[in-house]
Amino acid sequence: RCPMSEFQVSLASIEEVRQFVNAATRSFCEVDVLSGRYVVDGKSIMGLFSLDLSHPVTIRLHGSDGDQAAFRQAVAAFVPAE
Repeated sequence: RCPMSEFQVSLASIEEVRQFVNAATRSFCEVDVLSGRYVVDGKSIMGLFSLDLSHPVTIRLHGSDGDQAAFRQAVAAFVPAE
């Protein structure tokens, strides 16, 4: 079973959603995006637009530690400041 991790991102514009989906598509990880009780595939631009993106969403990654680290680095710009 692959390791799993979670973190939050904020996607404030159509361009940010597009960049996120491009990074997810290039990733070897399974990328789930959780908003409330909804879960969509992070590689689906239509799935992301079906969510309420006015608040940060939770990203759940399934994949090797290296693949997860690479994806986190690719989307680091969207992680809200603590």
